[in-house]
Amino acid sequence: MNNYTFFVFLEIRKPQHSFLELTTRDENFLTNGDLETVVDWIPGMPNIRLRDLPSFIRTTILSDIVLQFCQVKCRDALKASALILNTFEDLEKPVLDAMRERISCPIYTIGPVVSFSQSESNVHLNSVSMSLWKEEDACLEWLNDKEPKSVLYVSFGSVIVLTPYQLNEFAWGLASSQRPFIWVLREDLVVGKSAMLEKEFVEATKERGLIMSWCNQMKVLSHLAISGFLTHNGWNSTLESICNGVPMICWPFFADQQTNCRYVCKEWGIGMEINNDVKREDVEALVREFMEGENGKEMQLRAKKWKESSKSALQIGGSSYDNFERLLKEVLLEKH
Repeated sequence: MNNYTFFVFLEIRKPQHSFLELTTRDENFLTNGDLETVVDWIPGMPNIRLRDLPSFIRTTILSDIVLQFCQVKCRDALKASALILNTFEDLEKPVLDAMRERISCPIYTIGPVVSFSQSESNVHLNSVSMSLWKEEDACLEWLNDKEPKSVLYVSFGSVIVLTPYQLNEFAWGLASSQRPFIWVLREDLVVGKSAMLEKEFVEATKERGLIMSWCNQMKVLSHLAISGFLTHNGWNSTLESICNGVPMICWPFFADQQTNCRYVCKEWGIGMEINNDVKREDVEALVREFMEGENGKEMQLRAKKWKESSKSALQIGGSSYDNFERLLKEVLLEKH
C-alpha cells in the first residue's frame, strides 16, 4: 500500500470532519472502541477502519515530525510530472482508479519491482540485493530436506523491535505448534538487548527449527518447502510474499503495516492477523490453522492466483510492463 494515498486524498478532498480533526482527541481515542470507527470518506477504500490506517496519521499530536513530513511531501507529489508506484494494477485497482480521478499527473504502476531480479533474462540484476544486512544461505540447504509446503518462515524485517516478553511469546507459540520453521533473529531485534532465546526453547525445537541472523528473503520465499510467512507486513515483505504465492500470518507494528495487513487479510484473502498483544496460545492456534486448516488451504489457492497476477503484470503486454514503457516515452525520454 503506497503511503502517498492517504495524504494525497487528504490534500485534494476536505471532508466535513477532516482526518486531522479525528487525530486531535485525547489519548483514550487510540485505545478504545473509536479505533473501530469506519473512515468512510477515503475514495477507493470503503469500510476501512481507523485502526487500519497508518500509525503516523493516527497520532494525537499534530506537530508530530513524521505527520508534518508526509503532509509536505504529499503536497509536493501533487505538483509532480508523474507518480511512480511499486504496485500493480490488479492488486490495488479501486485505490488507483480513485487517485487517477483526482490527480492531474499520470500514475505509473511498475511493480512488483522486486520481481525484476527474478527474471532469467536479467542476469545483471540477479546478484543485486536490497538487503540492509549480511545474508546467510545455509537455510536453503536446510530447506532442501523438507517436505513441500511444510515450513513457516518468520521475519519481522530490518527495523522492527520486540520486547523480551513478545519474543518469548512468539517463541513458545512456534514451539507448541510443532511445525517446522525458519526464524530470522537480528542481533538488535529485542529492545535494549540482544535477541536471546531460552535454552528450553532451543532444545525443544532443535530438530525442526532453524534460527538465523539474516537471509535472502526472496530465495527463501520462493522455495517449495515454504508454506507461509509470519511477517510485520512491511510493503517490501508483503510484495515479496505475494510474488511467490506465499500466504501470511500478520503482526503489523507501525507505519503503513496496519494498512497492508488489512488488505492482505480482508481484501486479498491471503492472511490471518495476530493480536498486537501477542499470546503464545494465539500464535500456536493460528500457526496450526494456517498450516493445516481449511482457511489455510483456501489462502494457499488465493495466494497462487495473486502470484500469477503479479507475474502477468510484468510480462510483455502486462500492466506494469506497459506502464514502464509509457513512463520511458512520456516522462523520462520526453525531458531530453
